[in-house]
Amino acid sequence: MDAQTSPSRSLTGHLRGAWRLAHGAWAHAAKLALDIALPTLCVACREPVDGEGVCAGCWAKLSFIAPPYCPRLGIPFVYDPGPDLLSMEAIANPPAYARARAAVRYDDVARTLVHALKYQDRTDLAPAMGRWMARAGRELLGEADVLVPVPLHWRRGWSRRYNQSGALARVIERQTGVKLAAEALRRVRPTQQQIGLSRSQRASNVQGAFKVAPDRAADIQGRRVVLIDDVLTTGATTDACARALLRAKAASVDVLVFARVVDTFKAPI
Repeated sequence: MDAQTSPSRSLTGHLRGAWRLAHGAWAHAAKLALDIALPTLCVACREPVDGEGVCAGCWAKLSFIAPPYCPRLGIPFVYDPGPDLLSMEAIANPPAYARARAAVRYDDVARTLVHALKYQDRTDLAPAMGRWMARAGRELLGEADVLVPVPLHWRRGWSRRYNQSGALARVIERQTGVKLAAEALRRVRPTQQQIGLSRSQRASNVQGAFKVAPDRAADIQGRRVVLIDDVLTTGATTDACARALLRAKAASVDVLVFARVVDTFKAPI
């Protein structure tokens, strides 16, 4: 019986193997045809690009932030004023958090990247953006115990389906090994969109909006926290988050964002 069935089984095995090879070749050809028909486009200028969503021309337009910058706020200086010299903004309006760092200035290309990640489901941009953030914030991350993303209110999270700050934080966790506490900080009440609001209106809008979850307090107490967000404008949201984390007994709070608004006319003093 075994002698009779063995050739049949062998033939079946060969046929299955041939089918798998043919199916794999067809799938590869279909993917290649789709890539040719629908090439990946630069998220900023819509030119075809092979890689992470930004063509060489738009890459060159990104304004990466590097020293010299304000040691407190990470605002770039036009010239090097010397060690430990703060910007006027850091002296006039010191934030609750200790230090802030950003990968790039919030210019046209950076704005397009942020909006694509936040509003257009372009989660494929998060790995590159997160790696740039990890590089910009290596000083903060080297001292950190835990990463905390700025949370969305559950209603907004439901409509967007994901939190862009959380997506960036997960990339940074993989890059650095710093633990992510994704649910530690919560937005306990919905807030108005910050776009179009003045500095004072932004601060009022987010006042009391964030709280550390009681069941996650152990993730924060005594820990050096790096707060993760996509954009830093006036700092009202990150300041409100930092205050909530410090109330929960965080040892310190630093801020790391992908892009920050920079007023080039403000000089250090």
